[in-house]
Amino acid sequence: MNIWLYDFLNTLFPLNCQVCGKLLTRPEPVICIACENRLPRTLFTADPDNPVSRIFWGRTQIQQATSLMKFDKGSDFRVLLHNLKYRGYKGNGTYLGKLLGLELAGTVFASCDAIVPVPLHPGKLRKRGYNQAGIIAGGVASILNKPVWDNLLLRASNTDTQTRKNRYERFLNMESGFILNPNARISGSLTLLLIDDVVTTGATLEACSEAILKKIQASIYAATVAYA
Repeated sequence: MNIWLYDFLNTLFPLNCQVCGKLLTRPEPVICIACENRLPRTLFTADPDNPVSRIFWGRTQIQQATSLMKFDKGSDFRVLLHNLKYRGYKGNGTYLGKLLGLELAGTVFASCDAIVPVPLHPGKLRKRGYNQAGIIAGGVASILNKPVWDNLLLRASNTDTQTRKNRYERFLNMESGFILNPNARISGSLTLLLIDDVVTTGATLEACSEAILKKIQASIYAATVAYA
């Protein structure tokens, strides 16, 4: 966008950083430069023996996993995902996906054949109008130049919220939550990159991985915006 046009529109419809509230005076998409510079990055991606990868050891064949940022309780940056999931700020997903893509570029994660977002149940998708993981995946894809296979996995059941469940309860809740799309036409061995917004116990990504590996031969990697 022309900088003069941006300044004029911002005078009429001022935009503020979603983290600190500072007025955005230049085409900063979501947050100001100062807040972007203090993002709580995990720096996990180059280390295969990182805390996110270790979540899946002995549970499922996810080769390596990572997250862009760590979201501690009370973190100022939680607002970015809250606004994406519950307030319709879809631009947050694209922005965060691009940051994640830049983190993954030039690593083993970028060697994937395709990017697979964790799907929403159709009922939740109709209610929300979009899948936040799909938007994040689109941002990642724009950096890595990979296709997004948003119909490879289907949500088989409308699982309960995971928020107040412990690790075992989350696994039971998600265990039969996903299936491989019966219309998928897959041949040969693939390398797939699973994308979600947040990883906590890993139950969702584990269930997605198992649904894929039951039907096709694949090497699976996983990446999320946040590690909580």
